[in-house]
Amino acid sequence: MDVIKKYKTGTIITEIVMIVAGLIFLVPFYFLLVNSVKSFGDLLSNTAGLPESFQWSNYSRAFELTNFPSAIWNSTVITVVSNVLIVMISSMAAYRMVRSNTKFNRILFVVFVSAMVIPFQSIMIPLVKVTSTLNLMNSIPGLIVAYLGFGVPMSVFLFHGFVKSIPLEIEEAATVDGTNAYGVFFRVVLPLMKPMLVTVFILNMLWIWNDFLLPSIMLQSPDLRTIPIATSAFFGQYTKQWDLALPSLVMGILPIIIFFLFLQKYIIEGITQGAVKG
Repeated sequence: MDVIKKYKTGTIITEIVMIVAGLIFLVPFYFLLVNSVKSFGDLLSNTAGLPESFQWSNYSRAFELTNFPSAIWNSTVITVVSNVLIVMISSMAAYRMVRSNTKFNRILFVVFVSAMVIPFQSIMIPLVKVTSTLNLMNSIPGLIVAYLGFGVPMSVFLFHGFVKSIPLEIEEAATVDGTNAYGVFFRVVLPLMKPMLVTVFILNMLWIWNDFLLPSIMLQSPDLRTIPIATSAFFGQYTKQWDLALPSLVMGILPIIIFFLFLQKYIIEGITQGAVKG
């Protein structure tokens, strides 16, 4: 009886702590949502309180000034295409490195891992020179190629460790049944990699969607601006238009929230399967 009582007491305390922690994490969203519908003066004088009058026109003005349809289209294309290519290339590369354990593949894997520790700031100037020489500057395909270079090393590292946990006997059985090498990967191995596919997709999606530095370097045309770059236009050297920047931020994070709401079943399933397999 005492054990059950202690267990219940401990569970209640844990739940209370988690609820409080969750509310603390939601505080920034409260400030973001509440201040996005305030006038500029009300925002500066009463940051934490509710608005005196709801300025819904902030959203329409921000929508127009940022050319939001173009910005969200650019961000979506860049994020989706880059993510799909990163996932496919890195999963196939990692699978080949694990199953063909040659000296060359081991060296290649070390090169991929080493690329993860190179600071982005140290290669900014060479990146601009190379992309300019290849006529990749100021273009969405050029930015996607750059994201491949930065995203594949970490993804290969994650897939490499996961492929090792897949039993080789399953692939041998498929080979005996007459499946070729591509069939073994796409029909047998790739479905088993679903937990890691979900993990890599989420990590890269959050990184690419919210990235500011790389698009700001490679995209100069206003028509090619992503959401972070479009939002940064409200922050100048002498002025900061918070009444327009905050609605832009709300509209920018809304697609990510919708993504998680629609795919939360698969995200949770991927996390739990990864925990069991690990």
